[in-house]
Amino acid sequence: MKKENISCRSARNFCLVKILEKLGHFPTRKTEKEAWFLSPFRSETQASFKISLALNRWYDHGMGKGGNSIDLIMQLKNFTVKETLDFISGSDVLFFQKPIANIKKKENIEIISIRTIKQIALIEYLKSRKIPIEVAHHFLKEIYYKSNGYRFFGLGLKNHLGGWELRNKFFKSSSSPKTYTYLNSKKEILLVFEGMFDFLSLATINPFLISQSDSIILNSVSFASEIEEHIAKYKNTLLFLDNDLSGNLATTRLLKNFDSVVDERNQYSKYVDLNQKLCHG
Repeated sequence: MKKENISCRSARNFCLVKILEKLGHFPTRKTEKEAWFLSPFRSETQASFKISLALNRWYDHGMGKGGNSIDLIMQLKNFTVKETLDFISGSDVLFFQKPIANIKKKENIEIISIRTIKQIALIEYLKSRKIPIEVAHHFLKEIYYKSNGYRFFGLGLKNHLGGWELRNKFFKSSSSPKTYTYLNSKKEILLVFEGMFDFLSLATINPFLISQSDSIILNSVSFASEIEEHIAKYKNTLLFLDNDLSGNLATTRLLKNFDSVVDERNQYSKYVDLNQKLCHG
């Protein structure tokens, strides 16, 4: 195969998962949004290297570094940019690498209306997640919105800056600004959840605890560091994060920083999260 000249712009979009697989590294876990690998930079037993499939970008939690395909090959091979482009342009590399033709554009979400939950499809979705409609009515709304010119509806949980986390059976999204949800009633106990269905699951299993506590739903584990100012105000904080790498990292950090924090994941240690326990436990 003839060698081709590749620009930096094109090279950045080559599939990171395929690059790693061709170099002998395979994911230990893969979802619709991300793939986790044992770090290619060191020996480890628990995957700390993540690739965002939507962005086609990598991040190594052990190193605290990340980037695109050029950055990865430079780091792995100790190459210069020119050497990296020469490597990518080689026939053996072009054989398996495919440029990502359509990078997912950021959704432009416009909220049209906010209603009480009545759509049968949403009620059936709640049932599939074992959440009673009576519980959902306390915390969620039925949201109609436009995204990239199309009209949708979904379950909505409002965050403390006015944005919405949006869910239905087929997809999840969020309107701007995206941040955590803070349900503050000036209680002495704070409960912290990773997602809305974990929160709704505990509201189903133990409504008394929910009623006697304040709650934060992170909506993304990346917001864990931002809630520390709130944790400092509470007598006790109970964590209900996921049993995965990102949940482990966030839990470890908060336990280290606060004596008042308790990890509650022993309640669902056989499951990924609290909702999975509710559905299958």
